[in-house]
Amino acid sequence: MTAKNLAPNTPAHQSQVRRIGILIYSGAEILDIAGPSEVFSFANLMLILKGVTKEPAYIVDVLAEQAGIVTTLMGLQIIATHAYNEVSDDLDTLIIAGGFVPAGFFPGIEVSDPSIFKGTVLMEWIRTMSTRVRRLASVCTGAFALAESGILNGRKATTHWDFCQRLALDYPEVKVEPDQIFIQDDNIFTSGGITSGIDLALTMLEEDWGHDIALAVARYIVVFLKRQGGQSQFSSYLTTEATHRPDLRELQTWIMEHPTEDLRVDVLASRMCMSARNFARLFSAETGMTPAKYVEMARIDVARHYLETSELSIEAIAEKSGFYDAERMRRSFIRQLGVNPKNYRDRFTRHYSPTNEM
Repeated sequence: MTAKNLAPNTPAHQSQVRRIGILIYSGAEILDIAGPSEVFSFANLMLILKGVTKEPAYIVDVLAEQAGIVTTLMGLQIIATHAYNEVSDDLDTLIIAGGFVPAGFFPGIEVSDPSIFKGTVLMEWIRTMSTRVRRLASVCTGAFALAESGILNGRKATTHWDFCQRLALDYPEVKVEPDQIFIQDDNIFTSGGITSGIDLALTMLEEDWGHDIALAVARYIVVFLKRQGGQSQFSSYLTTEATHRPDLRELQTWIMEHPTEDLRVDVLASRMCMSARNFARLFSAETGMTPAKYVEMARIDVARHYLETSELSIEAIAEKSGFYDAERMRRSFIRQLGVNPKNYRDRFTRHYSPTNEM
């Protein structure tokens, strides 16, 4: 590949070195840092090998509260090259790593909010940088920093599937979309859990240098350039539960334990001694989803279990999970997970071989 046959939308200033800043802190998730860094590192290699550039196109700086050693969530230490407040006008892209866990999220486990996420100095710096960088992004729970700074107000955003409900509750002005691997809203990017930072960086690379370079890097690091489906295919889906109504929580448990019952809204409302209209309104307000969607998700969870752990036919699984019809189950899987039951089984069964897809 030569410079003359790059994708038509490649920026005219393609020879310019782009500086990428990755903001980290004590307890940051190492894959949120290493994943995007590797994408840009291998991009430099591919661009030189293909004769597109003669020198690296990207420089990655690791930023922290102060330069020096930072201990990540799993204990490995990374050296931050700069204090974040020493950097101002020369960043092209700023990425905020995840690792942050809201206090009290895991009952019985003491996890405190990192003070850096609550610091007014950092929040002001992020807001300032949002107007100076070409792209501002977060990986995983790094979205909480963008939300705390106010930058996500009125925007679509995502984070790790297990933290989306907390993000929506803590920052109601953010339009949280739990199933997305990543979301771009103007020049603000947010991505889902952990490895989604690689998807995010590949998209940025494709934006900068075109499809062929991004595909070459994706192949070299052995990932898909664009994954099928969203985060939901990886989650234990039903993390949403009624927060203020024990009777609704009991009903949710009953639904999950009885997926083959008649679970229409009017039947569920009758169990709660409520009108269908009032029940639907209360359920949606308490859980963030309609009763019909919750029932669909509960049945999908049952079907996922059988797909992952048994050799039952698709038709038998549809029966045992309450769909009763394989085509109905297929439509639900595609609508909610982005993959059909057969492909889901191929991906997640213990007998799955990656050679089937690569």
